[in-house]
Amino acid sequence: MSKPITIALAGNPNSGKTTIFNALTGARQHVGNWPGVTVEKKEGSTSHNGRVVHVVDLPGTYSLTALSEDEIVARNFVMKGDPDVVVDVVDSANLERNLYLAVQLMEMGVKVVLALNMIDVANGRGMKIDHERLARLLRVPIVTTNGKKEKGIKQLLEVAVQEADKPAGDYSASHVTYGLEVEDELTKIEEKLESGPTPEDRVPTRWLAVKLLEGDAEVEKLVEQRYGNDGVLDQARKSRSHISEVFGDGADIAVTDGRYGFIAGAVKESVVVDRLDRVYLSDKIDNVLTHRLLGPVIMLLILYGIYQCTFVGSEPLVGYFEAFFARLSGFAAAAIPEGLIQSLVVSGMIDGVGGVMGFVPLIAFMFFAIAILEDTGYMARVAFMLDRVLKSFGLHGSSVLALMVSGGIAGGCAVPAVMATRTLREPKERLATILVAPLMNCGAKLPVYALLIAAFFPGDKASMMFALTLISWGFVLVSARVLRSTLLGGQSAPFVLEMPPYRVPTVAHERSFSMQADRSL
Repeated sequence: MSKPITIALAGNPNSGKTTIFNALTGARQHVGNWPGVTVEKKEGSTSHNGRVVHVVDLPGTYSLTALSEDEIVARNFVMKGDPDVVVDVVDSANLERNLYLAVQLMEMGVKVVLALNMIDVANGRGMKIDHERLARLLRVPIVTTNGKKEKGIKQLLEVAVQEADKPAGDYSASHVTYGLEVEDELTKIEEKLESGPTPEDRVPTRWLAVKLLEGDAEVEKLVEQRYGNDGVLDQARKSRSHISEVFGDGADIAVTDGRYGFIAGAVKESVVVDRLDRVYLSDKIDNVLTHRLLGPVIMLLILYGIYQCTFVGSEPLVGYFEAFFARLSGFAAAAIPEGLIQSLVVSGMIDGVGGVMGFVPLIAFMFFAIAILEDTGYMARVAFMLDRVLKSFGLHGSSVLALMVSGGIAGGCAVPAVMATRTLREPKERLATILVAPLMNCGAKLPVYALLIAAFFPGDKASMMFALTLISWGFVLVSARVLRSTLLGGQSAPFVLEMPPYRVPTVAHERSFSMQADRSL
């Protein structure tokens, strides 16, 4: 029997990686955490011609620079997890940005298969991608896919298995040439690496040299453990200094420019765009919805509208639930003689369950509205606009993720909100967010608020819930400001957000609170 194959699934956030993972593994998957970290680990299995194929869904990441836990986990698995092949899921509509991760994987010397996902979106934007020519230029296999419609999934699995079975010597992807000055310095670092002890793992010395030239702290620790004080790190420091003197920028900028130059050349050779300088519909909508003045006003109106729809829409169903349990209670009271048993059944069981079930329609309407905001892509715009506010209170823009999950729009839970803070790079910002997230209106508070509002403000339910939400935000922001000004003071990390295009909500869709986007603040 042939040995099992391990496929690592990599890709940028919002590239459709999770959709591909679900299409490959179906129900044969489980979720846990990576050893020692809170980053979610998803694994699944499938079969190909009777052969077991393990699929590991790596955290979504834009690069392998090891600036966040997600990037460290993804890179360490590729380096040390020994996957047979890495499938990089690429958003075809944002090809240049997504290929940056692919180029870094290719530099690591691992077997790479590119899945050009969401090809229909690229075609809709007037992009015609010659994927066969792109495959020849990069010297890696490329399969076009549409994860939502499960197109190309079987072919992707077939190609991945074929690549995994190839001997290592038969695989040679293209690599970036960084220019004379940079290449000379890389050669000097490589010579120092090759003169040291031969490592047991398969990490190429060129990749180590590139990362040392970039000043990657994690790789520097690895090299120091492996080579000691043999002059490798000294040479890397000299090379970085020389590159900075020649180019006027840091060596990491020179390396990044080299990668993007390589990618731009490959894209120019293989992609034809019919419509240049086109302003897409999403951009036109964003000109209004994320406007500096109109955007926050519209956001508050949408939030108020959600509460109005929730209370008005759920009111008939709440009435039906209450009437049903009232009749059931009356029937039980008539059928059971007076005493402890009747009290237990009527007052305890029926009235107790009825009191809880009466709020089910309200909560269902609330979460349905939130699901629509997520599916349309508007939730990312909320994060974009709230970053301006959060910065002034000492929080990071990515804190929006945790605050929304904990009940920024009523509902949610503080536990996944605390877990969501793993995306924050600055430890003090992460701790401040963890401490203030439970102050939001979580799902456990929602029925209590609804009960009190119905009892004391029956004629103005939506307005009171809206006011309670604003009050909770006020408590969160003031508490965060106090914490960041005293115990948890320090610099804030930069915030980069990538906005997905607006989409029509779908019935079956993996909802995720990872709101990354295409704009830098």
